[in-house]
Amino acid sequence: MAQLKNKIIDLIGYPMNLGANRYGAELGPAALRIAGIKNCLEQCGYKVIDKGDITVHGKIEDENTNPKLKNYQNIVLSSTNLAEWVENSLRESRFPLVLGGDHSMALGTIAGVSSFCKKNKKRLGVIWIDAHADMNTDETSPWGNIHGMPLAASLGYGNNILTGIYGFSNKIEPENCGLIGIRDVDDGEQALINKLNFPAYTMEQVRKKGIAEVTKEMLNRLIKNVDFIHVSFDIDSIDPELAPGVGTTVPNGFNEDETNILMKMIAETGLVNSLEITEVNPILDIKNISSEFAVKAVSFLMR
Repeated sequence: MAQLKNKIIDLIGYPMNLGANRYGAELGPAALRIAGIKNCLEQCGYKVIDKGDITVHGKIEDENTNPKLKNYQNIVLSSTNLAEWVENSLRESRFPLVLGGDHSMALGTIAGVSSFCKKNKKRLGVIWIDAHADMNTDETSPWGNIHGMPLAASLGYGNNILTGIYGFSNKIEPENCGLIGIRDVDDGEQALINKLNFPAYTMEQVRKKGIAEVTKEMLNRLIKNVDFIHVSFDIDSIDPELAPGVGTTVPNGFNEDETNILMKMIAETGLVNSLEITEVNPILDIKNISSEFAVKAVSFLMR
């Protein structure tokens, strides 16, 4: 990431829990700060400005109007604010690093990144690192929790309440994405993956081929089409032994060596210009070890 060392990193806190419809993820930005995210990046050679936290509107108890899209009104409002912050950061030639917060945050982050890329004729690619596909819609989700829908919505699938955030749809193209680490996929998500021939790499593939081979395959496909990469890093992609503080743990996730190789290879593309860290839940953590590992993973990407 040497090409970014002349850029300022904007830390943007997004204390969102409405998408998960449970408490804890709103404390993620604070936990990542306590774990030393700013100091870590400064030690990597970056100038870092902590922009503070975006106001997240509403509480879980406030809105029960649509059980298939829980808390959607306040999520849309907050996502629009986040999109504006992210786009402004990019417009100022900075690197937005958004600290979450449940994965519904990607609705806003990717909207802001996509808007910037469209206006500046950049071809946006997204690398989604996650135990889950996050490709449900309001019609396929078993729970109605929006943190399971942001990738589908960013691709233009699902209710236009979500797909139209920030005034346009769709934000990304299927062929310009890479989803890696999945090991818990709902039937509706798998159907959409199959329909789109979406590049989604499972942990079974990682263990069979090796992380380096799978990452190489993903990147070779991606970098042919894009010149700007956003990384959406859900820490539930990491094995729960290393990162237990997430809303939905799934066994057999990435270990430290695999995380290092994955992040290093993504960085070596020279195309990463924005990042978000999602699903940090300190209430479910043990002595903040999940946030500390997330910070370490960021260092693998940014060093």
